[in-house]
Amino acid sequence: MFGDMMNMMGKLKEAQKKVEETKKRLDTVLIDEDSSDNKLKVTITANREIKTIEIHDELLEDKEQLEDYLVLTINKAIQKASKINEAELAAAAKDGLPNIPGMDIFK
Repeated sequence: MFGDMMNMMGKLKEAQKKVEETKKRLDTVLIDEDSSDNKLKVTITANREIKTIEIHDELLEDKEQLEDYLVLTINKAIQKASKINEAELAAAAKDGLPNIPGMDIFK
């Protein structure tokens, strides 16, 4: 029984390591999101860190319009990044977890 517990603890540490490695890798996964008319482009990582924002000169003339574009485009980019982030971290955690009956938390 003690051996099983040690084996399980080792697998949990392995899962934690895989999750941490995946988090680091997601810093290198870039998601580009453009406004519908391509006047604004946002690039973020899969860890939801903004890397670049490109703004067409025309948007600089209207502060309110620019703010609207930023909110919409950044939110769309964050949604995409979140889906990728959650899927990758769940897969990494599931791969490393020991098979414990009744603990199917990542179906």
